[in-house]
Amino acid sequence: MNETSTAARRLFGEHFLHDLNPQELEMLDKVRRLVVSHIGPNAHKVAEKDEFAWDNFRLLADEGVIGSAFPSEYGGTDARQVLRIRVIEELGRVCSASASLITGADLSCRAIVAGASPQMKSALLPGLRSGQLQAAFALTEPEAGSDVRGLRTTVRREGDQFVVNGRKKFITRGTTADWFMVVGRSEEAPSSFIAVLVPRDAAGFDISPEVDKLGWYGVPISSLEFKDVRVPTGNLLGKIGDGFELAQDALLRARIGHAAMALGRAIGAVEIAATYMNDRTLFGKALGAHQGAQWMLSDMVSQVEAARALLSVTAQKYDRGDDDVAVYASMAKQQATDLCMKVVTDALQLTGGRGYLKDFPLERFFRDAKLNQIGEGSSEVHKTVIGRDVVRRSGSAQRNPSLREGSLVDY
Repeated sequence: MNETSTAARRLFGEHFLHDLNPQELEMLDKVRRLVVSHIGPNAHKVAEKDEFAWDNFRLLADEGVIGSAFPSEYGGTDARQVLRIRVIEELGRVCSASASLITGADLSCRAIVAGASPQMKSALLPGLRSGQLQAAFALTEPEAGSDVRGLRTTVRREGDQFVVNGRKKFITRGTTADWFMVVGRSEEAPSSFIAVLVPRDAAGFDISPEVDKLGWYGVPISSLEFKDVRVPTGNLLGKIGDGFELAQDALLRARIGHAAMALGRAIGAVEIAATYMNDRTLFGKALGAHQGAQWMLSDMVSQVEAARALLSVTAQKYDRGDDDVAVYASMAKQQATDLCMKVVTDALQLTGGRGYLKDFPLERFFRDAKLNQIGEGSSEVHKTVIGRDVVRRSGSAQRNPSLREGSLVDY
């Protein structure tokens, strides 16, 4: 890292940077400088209204950060996850909207990168990479979110077209996207899922006004409705039946991104609380000199560093293509997002009344933290995924050597 980044020692360690090569360190250094010069100082302004954060989006696109999710043949850098989690963490440290611009680009474009025809890739990916175009990931429905198999939107083939019918809900970038990656059931074979690209000007396609929400200002959401929307068969992503797998890979990467964003916010909250503890005097000495406050900081820092380690392992597993990366992504997402909610709450408590003021960053940190526990699968869903995996694997795993032979119910 250059001198700009290391002039002041950071509160949280740089030990994870050993995984990065010189080019990746250069990208992270660029993001850090953008955070200091623009994104951090403007974070409060971005959070004042729930309007798309165009300035930050264009800045991150122009600087090639958005392009980190795209293949090199289309002008991107196809960044490894070990770099992306550091970039998202850095942005999440000051601005949830900016971090979600990175995770959102990945979520909305991953299926296009993986499944679009060569013609569609050539037509769309350069513009999506540069920020001239935007895409949205249209998966969640009024009665189906984490359970993808509960989708009711249908897709049927008629000659050289696909016809889409259904509704989608909580769709980020609904009002700004040019293209929508839509997943639905095959009418002909309901157990099969189809993913298609729908342009925003397609006949029969309706995008609702933006929906007010608690936090995450800068990335508004909308609902979508499809009434006999027709698209060419060339807009198919992958093959018929690949929709579920394409969605799952996008969600896997998004879950890793949510974990990184949550940990970035937790890091920012601890930094703010620790600074306040040096500035605030209580009963004749600095707040940070009181043992109770020190113990709260101890728990926060230790748990955040442990969660960062788990996330780093998960990113390495994704980059290697390990078979068990999905369950590790669930572990990292669930642990990091639940921890972030706790850390931000404790940091706000340490800063007292100031933490509750809209002018103080922790107020928006507190509102933003909740969505990470819900988006891309709630914490409860991921706990179920993790628990089922442990039970399944325990049947064939090595038996603990301290046990005697036979069933444990015989003890």
